[in-house]
Amino acid sequence: MCNSIFKGVTLFLLSVLLSGCWSSKEIETLAIYTGLALDVGMPAPVEKEFEAKGANYTERNKVMATVQIVPVKAMGSQDEKQKAAQRPYQNVSGSGDSILEIFRQFSIRLDRPIIGHHLKVIVISSELLRRQTMEQLMDFVLRDNDIRPSTMVFISQDKAVETLSSAQPNEVPSMHIKDMHHNQARTSKVLEPITLSKVDALTYAKRSFVLQNIVAGGGEIEFSGAGIVKGSTGHWIGNLSQDDTECLAWLNKSGASGVIKAYDDKDEPLTYEIESVKSKINAIVDEKQIKFKVSLAFKGRISETWGNHNAPTSNAHAEKLASIVEERLSSMMQTLISKLQSDYKTDVAGFGRRLAIEHPSAWKKVKNEWDDIFSRSDVSIKYDVEVTNFGSFSER
Repeated sequence: MCNSIFKGVTLFLLSVLLSGCWSSKEIETLAIYTGLALDVGMPAPVEKEFEAKGANYTERNKVMATVQIVPVKAMGSQDEKQKAAQRPYQNVSGSGDSILEIFRQFSIRLDRPIIGHHLKVIVISSELLRRQTMEQLMDFVLRDNDIRPSTMVFISQDKAVETLSSAQPNEVPSMHIKDMHHNQARTSKVLEPITLSKVDALTYAKRSFVLQNIVAGGGEIEFSGAGIVKGSTGHWIGNLSQDDTECLAWLNKSGASGVIKAYDDKDEPLTYEIESVKSKINAIVDEKQIKFKVSLAFKGRISETWGNHNAPTSNAHAEKLASIVEERLSSMMQTLISKLQSDYKTDVAGFGRRLAIEHPSAWKKVKNEWDDIFSRSDVSIKYDVEVTNFGSFSER
């Protein structure tokens, strides 16, 4: 009798556990969006047509939000060729002055409610971030329990919505952007991803930071430098080039890859492939000025040279090429430091963080006006470039 009761209870529990969550929704009934683009507010073409027919609501066009929905529901009447030609994503745009309200407006245009559990990337146009603060734009997405704090945030010099389009068949642009950071092992032009949780912390602390910049063209996208967000204002203030971005990564130890291209004494290309980078920043505090002494040590190989190969593997030749690379590296670094201190008066390279670690009492006195003080600080850099080998080149 007891055995029969035990079996019955076990079967009942199994049936409950296997039935799934009582509040779950079938994936076919949801519109999952994996990408979000935020641009300066202007009605999307379809919205203009709706408004012309009286379908409008009270709002101010401060922001245009575009969600990328995947997968797209295939129509039952389509043949195989039509289904193959159909994009695997759908971009839906709306304008207003509340991102949540825009999302709710999608509910009267779509046949499924949108859900952000699988949002991977957010791309913000620099022009929008010049007009609105990061705190304003991220308020809703940080509050929304559906959106994960690991979502990556990027910036775009042009319209952010253009980065969510692709001419490549079967490619979902938002997923493509998410995976592009894996190439960080190949080049330091790919920065460490900035997630929503990091943006929240940096914004709260009013610390300046950079976001990877994305440009679109010819149906493709490319990481191209970085956009600077000023900590004290929360606005975009300018861009760093691809060379600047590499130097920034080498300085703050977030990158140890890539190449340095220089030109030899015959003005022929010389390419130094980086194997390792060691960066050290020391802060010095005196009564007159805060100073930073930086040491950068590079190890790498000469992977390509178009010049004379008379002595390709001699120590003297290696030292000569190392000095050429070092000169180019010095020029790149000085350009970056000049931009940060003179053009933008903003520290996004981690100097303040180093000061806070080495001299916490001094940091407390200057942290509220650090960007201004950093712009007047003395930064000196010592370089050590070593050529470890010449690849698999053999003298003939």
